Amino acid sequence: MRPAGRAETDSLYFTYPHFEAPMDRAHLTRPARVAISGAGPVGMTAALALAREGIACILLDAKSTFNDGSRAICIARQSYHILDRVGAVEPFLEKSLGWTTGRSFYRGRQILEFEMPDSPREKYRPMYNLEQQYIEQYLWDAIQREPLIETRWQSRVCGLDDLEQGVRLAIEDPHGTYQMTCDWLLAADGARSTVRSLRGLRLKGENFEGRYVIADVQMEHDYPTIRRALFDPDCRRGGTILVHKQPDNIWRIDYQLRDGEDEAEAIREDTVRASVAAVLTEIGYDGDWDLEWWSIYSANTLALDDYRDGRVFFIGDSAHIVPIFGVRGLNNGLADAQNIAWKLAWVLNGKAGPDLLDSYTPERRGATLDVFRNASKSARFMTPPTAGWQLMRDAALNLSLSHSFAGELANPRQMTPYTYADSPFVTPDDENFEGGPKPGAVLPNARVGDGFLSDLLGDGFSLIAFSKEVADRLADLDFTRVVLQPGSEAAEVLAASAGSAYLVRPDMHIAARWQTASTEAIRQALELAVAGGKA
Repeated sequence: MRPAGRAETDSLYFTYPHFEAPMDRAHLTRPARVAISGAGPVGMTAALALAREGIACILLDAKSTFNDGSRAICIARQSYHILDRVGAVEPFLEKSLGWTTGRSFYRGRQILEFEMPDSPREKYRPMYNLEQQYIEQYLWDAIQREPLIETRWQSRVCGLDDLEQGVRLAIEDPHGTYQMTCDWLLAADGARSTVRSLRGLRLKGENFEGRYVIADVQMEHDYPTIRRALFDPDCRRGGTILVHKQPDNIWRIDYQLRDGEDEAEAIREDTVRASVAAVLTEIGYDGDWDLEWWSIYSANTLALDDYRDGRVFFIGDSAHIVPIFGVRGLNNGLADAQNIAWKLAWVLNGKAGPDLLDSYTPERRGATLDVFRNASKSARFMTPPTAGWQLMRDAALNLSLSHSFAGELANPRQMTPYTYADSPFVTPDDENFEGGPKPGAVLPNARVGDGFLSDLLGDGFSLIAFSKEVADRLADLDFTRVVLQPGSEAAEVLAASAGSAYLVRPDMHIAARWQTASTEAIRQALELAVAGGKA
């Protein structure tokens, strides 16, 4: 929603493009290898990841422009690695605001200051703030440079039928309705997924009671890029407020509605303005400000039982909805996109067996359930679902005023990449490998010369070896070989010694590792990782 007299895309700081539906109709019914429903951040990332593997796709979206408002704003470190690998990260680095610190306050007194893990060996900061419009703009700019991606705006999927080797889509746009077929469909069409509805599938899980109004405010406020959480503030007794700084002097303010507070009244412009003014007084700001946009949301933990339905894969919010606390929604969706894109591309290119696609649900639904476990703890603290939870939360907050350990309960437990330890295509340790990242985990970074370990990885699988002899004996395999020295920073991070090796997947997750590697063990792990294909 926007203030009276301003159109839906009349922004104080961002110029929304307008995209027409395709006018040339002759090619619209041609078969596609992959179609993607939804051109939000998750759908566009999936398209770019497929294109990097040489797979053409058609990207469909019912809208005529990007999503309005800031919406998802926090992008985690691993998501920047994903953006890097799809060739889109540079403008993100130029525009976004990196941050490491969060502060929590109870009744105006600071009870916690946390620092997210960071060090010079990391290429990216733990978290960045950037409005969703820019996220979509920068991904779109990368898509426009990619000839393998065709985008059709104002094109809504309105029908879906299974075929023996694919699916048939009915597409509606302002010029009419047509049908096309595709071998595979990725549903990235959000929380109200049309594809999910057409398949007769439902999200299952838990709905939390807390409701929040999101308000974007433009103001020149000199507070640093530090995430603030205000519990039981004077302006909203019993509630919670979150404040985030964004580029272009835009500040994101999330404030909790009281029990019984009428939602229709709460989102009236005059009510939002009064509520925002009270928050700004609370944080000590008395300067000029302008209201940009606002919306409302509630915290939920919902997911499909299976993220695959035949030749349809669900990614992002079409597959799961998670609470915003801990900034997991967008970041979880980008990991979905990368995971299914490389696997589907490798199957289509004949480099992996079709069974590899069966690993998408256990890996990514496993990640979602892990998010639920962590985000639910934060959600129950931020918005206690029962009187009992409220009593315990308030007791902890009161205790935090005199005991610092209690303040740690207000830590939002930020997003961390999930470890695919139980994936059927990850080789478990068969020896006592002490220290270092375990199979299934994301490869940690380290400085290597003037750059980073992550910069040395190839687009496909990579072997990090601490013995040139082992790497040379595998010259016939199609993967990137990175030979490092024992005693280096990377060796320390990976707990590696002479003869150690790590096999890393295209998504930077570790497929296998060995304290003392043999060529036969490496070959077997690679064969397992591609489900018997010819990598």
